[in-house]
Amino acid sequence: MLPVADSRRPTMNDVAATAGVALKTVSRVVNDEPGVNAATADRVRQAIALLGYRRNEGARDLRRGRTASIGLVIEDVADPFYSGLSRAVEDVALGNGSLVFTGSSGEDPGRERELVLAFCARRVDGLIIVPAGADHGYLVPELTAGIRVVFADRPAGPGLDVDTVLCDNAGGAGAGTAHLIAHGHRRVAFLGDNPAIFTAGERLRGYREALAGAGLPYDPALVAMGTTEQARVHADLARLLALPDPPTAVFTGNGRVTVTALRALESLGPRPSATGGLAIVGFDDFELADLLTPAVTVVAQDPAGLGRTAADLLFRRLAGDAAPPERLRLPTRLIPRGSGELRPV
Repeated sequence: MLPVADSRRPTMNDVAATAGVALKTVSRVVNDEPGVNAATADRVRQAIALLGYRRNEGARDLRRGRTASIGLVIEDVADPFYSGLSRAVEDVALGNGSLVFTGSSGEDPGRERELVLAFCARRVDGLIIVPAGADHGYLVPELTAGIRVVFADRPAGPGLDVDTVLCDNAGGAGAGTAHLIAHGHRRVAFLGDNPAIFTAGERLRGYREALAGAGLPYDPALVAMGTTEQARVHADLARLLALPDPPTAVFTGNGRVTVTALRALESLGPRPSATGGLAIVGFDDFELADLLTPAVTVVAQDPAGLGRTAADLLFRRLAGDAAPPERLRLPTRLIPRGSGELRPV
């Protein structure tokens, strides 16, 4: 038996020497090819088990012109929305025999570019990108070289015609705002994320369209957008509630803003209660939203559906689909739970 050094992985040559067969025989057994009698094949498998040999899938796929891997760039892997999206992408990739390399951009366009180009340098077969920036000219050489790309949650910047999967941000925000208006509110505030972010801008647009549809004026004093940090949200809520004619309801632009706003209301008041207070509808569902008092009414999108749709589209392209780029928009749904059904007091 040929000893195998601990400092390296066993090779097919090691297996061949251990089993006493030719290298080609080992290759046929490893790749499930015909032409090897049962006794010899069994001897090769015993040698493989003894040595702990593992086929080099990377080299095998490279010979076929692919790496069986894709890159996924998201905002923050710790965000529940993006963790749901990531898991769905991984499930689809696994079903297609591929691995997923994931990186967080942290809303930094420079970091997004670094991650994308690092994945390209590792010859991933395709990319799913939740963009942080609006300039994606750096991708043109990669697209020209044949890499497949799908943008998810937000579109690519101008001049890049690629597959895109979005949520109906404006429609969802419009439905949430209209829900508050239908429950008697005429002073509805909008508390959102950074207006430079595509989804935040679209949700503001939906809010404004709902006001216009109800014949209500748009009041910039009722709009506050910025970071999702506690201090910012607390300060903005304090300003809104101190207005001469304060809002009786607020639409929050994403899950993190909603949670932060609820915490701020603990000290600011008036807290929502079963009998009245500031009505709230939030964009994005979040854990324990149904267990609060009152439970929080939300406009829910489907992060898993977003990830699954983007990954399915990417692997369809990798399989040879050459149809023109698609722009898909997934629906949202309003979940009434109590906080959005409170009437003005």
